Amino acid sequence: MKKAFFIKKFEIFQKEFLEISKIIIQPNIIYDQKKYNFFIKKYIKLEKIVSLHEKYNKQLVFLQEAEFILKKDPDINMKKLAFAEKEKILLKIDSIEKESYNIFFKENTEKIENDRNAILELRSGTGGNEACLFVEDILRMYTMYFKKLGWKYKIIQAQKGIKGYKEVIIDINGKGNVYGTLKFESGVHRVQRIPKTESQGRVHTSAITVAVLPKVQDIEINIKYSDLKKETFRSSGAGGQHVNKTESAVRLTHIPSKITVECQEERSQHKNFDKAISILRSRIYKNEMEKKLKKRSIERKSLVSTGDRSVKIRTYNYPKNRVTDHRIHKSIYNLIEFLNGNIQEMINLLKNFEK
Repeated sequence: MKKAFFIKKFEIFQKEFLEISKIIIQPNIIYDQKKYNFFIKKYIKLEKIVSLHEKYNKQLVFLQEAEFILKKDPDINMKKLAFAEKEKILLKIDSIEKESYNIFFKENTEKIENDRNAILELRSGTGGNEACLFVEDILRMYTMYFKKLGWKYKIIQAQKGIKGYKEVIIDINGKGNVYGTLKFESGVHRVQRIPKTESQGRVHTSAITVAVLPKVQDIEINIKYSDLKKETFRSSGAGGQHVNKTESAVRLTHIPSKITVECQEERSQHKNFDKAISILRSRIYKNEMEKKLKKRSIERKSLVSTGDRSVKIRTYNYPKNRVTDHRIHKSIYNLIEFLNGNIQEMINLLKNFEK
């Protein structure tokens, strides 16, 4: 690797480190906990790079000294020692360059990840019909948000309940970081409200799960057909002419990961198969991502980053007109506007929290 590249990169980070060092000692930053936490996280990241920079510069100086002896010193024994020392120095330089390269391009890798399109899965949880109705409400919230951003979306799987939906899967495509924006929505969304059927006026609590998957290409996740168990069945519909009389619905099970996907929105088995493969590919990819996240530092294991679906992340409280995100302890007292797709403020706060 070219040393000029590393020297230039190190200088950029060194300059940023000096700027952050001045910012974090300012009184208005110290007394603002959110701002201070934001800058201290950046400071810690940059401090490691600056430390590598110092080690790198020392090794470059040692390398110059060894090369000077090899060129100028007439003593053969000194040249032998200098040659052996040079080999050790080059190994240390190579090690520092590799470690630095991983740090430099970690953010770039995350950017590529965030720029992907996404698959959004909504599923009813505890609460029966009320949970199914809430899936429908959240579906409306997200689709209104997508329209505001100019993103295109298509429902690729929907399973209706007696009221609302038991499950909805949406394919989302748009400019900008679609997955990077929506990934913070993964988790359990809880609703507290009085159901229409409740005569006593009691508040009920229901929950749904939201999963956001990065959309991947077949070249990235190669699924062997020998690893698939394919089943076909008749699509469930509203009755009459809408019920599919052929087995066009598809259920795929990926045997190695035991992930199962169903798709019955299309009347063609071939189209349902293609959509099911797309969802399956994203789920497998998501699993691989989560395995990598577990190996990263404690900082990268935060709920915001992993999108752990087993943990309650947000509560929608109708009586108090409040939506609360429990990861950042933020409440917005305008629930109706939030459910009308005005969720950008919360997403921005979550993005800042992750940095």
